[in-house]
Amino acid sequence: MSDPVVVLDDLRDESDELDRLVAELSEERWGAPTPAPGWTIAHQIAHLAWTDRAALLAATDAEAFAAETEKALAAPDRFVDEGAEEGAKLPPAELLARWREGRDRLQEALRAVPSGARFPWYGPPMSAPAMATARLMETWAHGQDVADALGVVRAPTARLRHVAWIGHRARDYAFLVRGLPVPAEPIRVEVTAPDGALWTYGPEGAAQKVTGTALDFCLLVTQRVHRDDTALVADGPDAERWLAVAQAFAGPAGPGRAPEGA
Repeated sequence: MSDPVVVLDDLRDESDELDRLVAELSEERWGAPTPAPGWTIAHQIAHLAWTDRAALLAATDAEAFAAETEKALAAPDRFVDEGAEEGAKLPPAELLARWREGRDRLQEALRAVPSGARFPWYGPPMSAPAMATARLMETWAHGQDVADALGVVRAPTARLRHVAWIGHRARDYAFLVRGLPVPAEPIRVEVTAPDGALWTYGPEGAAQKVTGTALDFCLLVTQRVHRDDTALVADGPDAERWLAVAQAFAGPAGPGRAPEGA
């Protein structure tokens, strides 16, 4: 994982990029549908604001976060949508202000977490750098939904390395959350970065491997594209199985996206 200051700086920059996409939208455009069924642009930003608040609680008030976790366990298939729905009802200016304030407070909190400290989360306990990486991954993924809704093509950046890292790191979780057996062998990932460099994850001598572009890999592990709509190559049966269920985020298994034209 990168230096925590670098990850937090990249999270700030990723958030700012998305902020620029929505800051000047009309109220009507905030209601535009995104590729996530039933979610508008407002829902996407509301979800980020809601999750930032949960992350802030986890980092600063474990008892309060435990109460939030109980709510999630009581309605595992609804709590994410309900959080987004509540925020999406706000006037856009108020929602935008809430998101900005929440992410600034989270930045301050994560920068103050002692090195090596961990706090609870919906999946495994998190360190501050891991939480920042997870927040960047989600911000990028939901930002992709917003960009798609607006017809904007975003230029991929070096910040994708954090998304690729957590996508590889979450390999076993993607199987476990579906009740599937975890592959016994390691899987190497070699993806081409936006600047042409090669990003690698996993042991060099692994018998199974995934190759392609970093953008395709990040879109797949965040479930923003169907496997068939990428140029990723899986070398080995476990690698192929992984790409069918890849999931970089905590929580229940997502439904993924339908193939283009389906």
